[in-house]
This record gives sequence, structure tokens and C-alpha cells, in this order.
Amino acid sequence: MNPQEIADRVVDLVAGRAEAHVNVLTGPSALTRFANSFIHQNVAEEQLEVSLTVAVDGRVATRSGSRIDALEELVESALEAARLRPVDPEWPGVAPPEPIADFGRYDPETASAEPARRAEIVRDFVQAAPQLRAAGYCSTSADRLGFANTAGHRGEVGRTVAILDGIHQTDASAGKAHRASARIADLDGSDAGAEAARLATGSADPADLEPGRYQVVLAPECVATVAVFLAAYGFNARAHIEDRSFVRLGSRQFDPAFSMWDDPEGGLGFPVDVEGTPKRRVVFVDRGVSTSLAHDRRTAGLLGADSTGHAVPGGAQFGAFPTDLVVGPGDRSVEELVGSMERGLLVTEFNYCRVVEPKSLVVTGLTRNGTFLVEDGRVVGAVSNLRFTQSFVEGLAEGAVLGVGSVCRFADSELGPTLVRAPAMRLASWNFTGGARG
Repeated sequence: MNPQEIADRVVDLVAGRAEAHVNVLTGPSALTRFANSFIHQNVAEEQLEVSLTVAVDGRVATRSGSRIDALEELVESALEAARLRPVDPEWPGVAPPEPIADFGRYDPETASAEPARRAEIVRDFVQAAPQLRAAGYCSTSADRLGFANTAGHRGEVGRTVAILDGIHQTDASAGKAHRASARIADLDGSDAGAEAARLATGSADPADLEPGRYQVVLAPECVATVAVFLAAYGFNARAHIEDRSFVRLGSRQFDPAFSMWDDPEGGLGFPVDVEGTPKRRVVFVDRGVSTSLAHDRRTAGLLGADSTGHAVPGGAQFGAFPTDLVVGPGDRSVEELVGSMERGLLVTEFNYCRVVEPKSLVVTGLTRNGTFLVEDGRVVGAVSNLRFTQSFVEGLAEGAVLGVGSVCRFADSELGPTLVRAPAMRLASWNFTGGARG
């Protein structure tokens, strides 16, 4: 049975006893892992995930399973759990039938990639700097999502994802490179390896730097982390409804050089969310002005809006979350961004970021895998890892964005490796509050 047939079968088993929506995810997922410049693990699985949500007279429950021979048990368990729950006053009902776009993100070469194909990419990454120690992974997946509900909405969509994530290490430092695409052919191990090696060797002898406010050039990985925190804690309609969000719709809260939107075309997510709502392009920040919120069917119902296709697992409590974010690119190269800075820091990655105050989105975190002092437009040396405590909204406020990179690529964020396409960015001030230990 294909995922669509399984989804239809589950709805048939519900047999009119409840409202129901079911998602069925199938397909191969494989990973080639390496450390100390050697491949030490190849793993693969053929996944099957069945997730069923039912509503019995407004009483809602979700159950998941992974056995094709236990679908009836799954349905009966979900129905029994729903009957025991209180009425959910926010239950919006299941999604009505709508056309689903096909963005053509299923690549046969990626879907059928063997360990030897991933090993070629790893080899190129390692050989880019054979004098260093390399570690990381190369993964491929080919997912098919089938869904159906009791309103007659049904469909099947597919995607492939290929990721290379690796570091090169000296005895005292490391540098990282990240690549992601729908096509394994787009992963250039040599280019990624050279980037990671350059960062590792450049940061091998770091000096301590006094805490304080510095101009920064943030690499795409840092910008991606900023973007997902803005989306999760600000442009999430649930946070807005509960007055936990900084967003003031219609207000200029950011610099005109900063725009951010969610666009499934060109992203790596599915073209529908977990409720079956088709995804579409949604602009959250238009040249500094906050314009929209991310909705699922629950928050859309509460505010009299339409779902924007951003329902995620667990979203009934947390809210909607964009999975194909884009930070608008500019017209500057990274070299130009660095070259225009009199004194500041080039930061390649953030790590262990945590929200201190959600309303103003003050976040604390660390730098990682290469932080560099810039003087008179030139990198003059490496800096030991620093802790920052910074409002992400304030860091992007009007007058604070001094330049935006022209290259926008998939960047590994704090919340995942395929959620954001981001450029580098030069900011007027970033608040560093201590070293890595405090």
C-alpha cells in the first residue's frame, strides 16, 4: 500500500464515528557518518509513520503508530482517548478540500542514493584538508506524504533532501560547513571541506576579547538562527494571541534592509502542513515593517483569519511555525561586508541559544566554530568563544542593519538544518556579555 492508500484505509476504519485527519509518511532515509576523517557508520531505514487526529463531539486526541498491521488498533485507541478528554473549545474542524501544488522537489538520484554515492561527497570533504581531522555526516531521504480526512480532503506529495554537515579540526579549533538541497548532485564536498578547513586553521590560536558591544558580520548560520527565533516567538499567531510576542502588525520594527518571508517554492518542506492546508508565500517582514502572522487552523479560527499552512506537530499548544523561511538577500559580498567594518567581529555560528525574555526576544547564546576580530576591514585574528545576550529585535532595528549579503543559501539554524535560506548580514551592534564560561 502506498501512503495515500494507507491514509484512505484509516479514514475508512473511523467509519463516520468522528472527524478525523490522518498523515502517513513513508520512504527511505539514510545516513553516512564520519569521524577522524574515516567513515565509521552507514545506516538506513524504510520509515512508516501514521499519525491520526480524531474529534468526537469536540473531544480531540492524536495517536501515532508505525505498523501497517495495527491500523484498526490505532483507530480504536484514538477514539477511546478522545471520548475521555474534555471538549476542546478551539477545535476548528478538519480542513476542506483544496488543490495542492507540486513544487517538483522529488529527485530520483537522491531517492536512490547508495552509501557509495554519499561516500564520494564525504571523501571530497575530507581530502579538501587531509592534514586536519574531519567529522560529520552526509544524509539522504526520500519522503512520501499521504493524507486524508473525513471532509474528503486527500492527496499525496513527495520530496527529497540531501544534507552535508561537517567540521575540520585542529588540536585547538574547528570550522564547520553546511550544505542542503533537494538534489544530492548539488552537494559539493570539496567546496564545503575547503570552507570548514579555512575556518578551522584561521581560528587555531584565539585571543580573549573583552565583553562589550561590537559591530558584527553574521554568517548565514547565525542569521538563520535569528530568523527561526523571530518566527517561533514573534510571528507565531499563538504567541501573539497570548501576548507573548513582540510583533506589532503594521509597524516598522526592523531596518528597511531586513525582509523575511516563508516560501514553500524553493524550500525543502512539503507543500502542505500537518492539517492538510496548502502552503503559500507569506511575508512576515516587508522592508522593516511587520506585516503578517503564521497561522494554523486553530489560531486562524480565533482571529477570524485563514490558515497560512503553518500547522506543525504539537502546534495545538505551541502554535504555528514556518518551515520554509527566507531572509531577503542584499547586494554585498561577505568580503565587502567585512571590508566596510572599522572594528568588529566576524561570527560564523551561534550555539545553545535560549530565550531570556520572550516579549522583547532577548536571547543568550554562544559563538562557535570560528569567531574573528576585524580591524580596518581585515580579519586580524581569531577570538575565543563569547557569550552574547541580545534582543534579536533590537539587533535588527531601524538603522542597525548596515549591509546584507547577496548569497542566500540553506543555513543550519539552532532549530534545524533545512528551515531557513539566509544571507550574511552586517549589524551595527551586538552585545557580548562574557566568555564561553559565563
